[in-house]
Amino acid sequence: MKKITLNLFIIFATLNIYSQELVDVCEKTIKVTALSEEVFYYGFAEGDKIVFSLEEINGKDIKEVEIMEYPGSSKFSDFKTTKIDNKQIQVIKKNVYKFRIYNSSLGGRICKIKVQRIPSSEKTKNFNTTINWIEKQETTYNTYTKDVTVGYETKYETKVKKELVKVDTLFTQLFDKNLRVHSEMAIGKTQHTYATVELPINSYFPNQLNPYKTTEVVSWSYWLGVGQKSKEDYDNANKKIISGISAIGTLTGYGALATLAATGVSMFANTNIGDNVNFKFYGIQNGKEVIIDYGNVVSASGRNNKITQGAFSVQLYNDNFKDGIDVNLIVVVMQIQKTWQDKQYQEKIEIPKIEKQIFKEPIITTVSVPVMEE
Repeated sequence: MKKITLNLFIIFATLNIYSQELVDVCEKTIKVTALSEEVFYYGFAEGDKIVFSLEEINGKDIKEVEIMEYPGSSKFSDFKTTKIDNKQIQVIKKNVYKFRIYNSSLGGRICKIKVQRIPSSEKTKNFNTTINWIEKQETTYNTYTKDVTVGYETKYETKVKKELVKVDTLFTQLFDKNLRVHSEMAIGKTQHTYATVELPINSYFPNQLNPYKTTEVVSWSYWLGVGQKSKEDYDNANKKIISGISAIGTLTGYGALATLAATGVSMFANTNIGDNVNFKFYGIQNGKEVIIDYGNVVSASGRNNKITQGAFSVQLYNDNFKDGIDVNLIVVVMQIQKTWQDKQYQEKIEIPKIEKQIFKEPIITTVSVPVMEE
């Protein structure tokens, strides 16, 4: 019995002696510059004891000394120290440890550092404490809330829109006169005769910006002729209209002149038999005379769709030395009348249904990670 007890004592004594055997990890002198820190890493085996010593060789304070189990579990820290003697830290599991020395002063600090380990067994005596760095991708998630359309609700809304419901073509006789133009020999008379034709004013009801009824001059036409022969030609043209050659003139009651104003097609046969007349249609625009039409004829007809507002003048001149002449002048205007009405209609409206949903957006970053050699 005594022999067994003695043997056990010898074994435990041997283990106790071995357990206190120090293995150097590093011993170095470093300079920590102003307002900076120095960091280094070492790996330790399960059951190790870390033995850490530090001394500032000039006896100046070090702001902070910290030892952390990677990645961030603090195991020891000291503030405003000049010296640390053999501080022991028990290693529970195999891991990397971070040693951080921080200098907050405006002057540098020179530190002697010694890191040792006490292995827990012969098996871990030669444990490699060297650290390697590897690149590793880490994924984190940015969580955010967003409005999402999950469906639609259908509704119908009564609305009003303006629709064109009627378009009428109107013809109006503006002028129908027999004008006497005297000869050169007529005592106290002039060889010129003048007339003025007023065009209808465009109308807008109730206003021009948003009208519901408009009447606008589109064009006008004229016929003039000297003597009986030209009047016969005028009547013949209207008889052709009545016979069905042109429906427009028949419907309006203004014959060939209405057809001319609407289509630009003249049904008149201008004669060369009889006395002639010099004529000129003209107006004033921007203070200047603008000639609309002119000629020296026995009869003539024409259409104008450029001057549709205001008035124009007609000048007739008889170059006959002895005989006066009678000139028939007829003017017809064409207007377009439009009518609108407000009409109700149902408009389909799709109203989105919105819900707030949570989304996760992955954020992948590459970081350097310390690992121990196997």
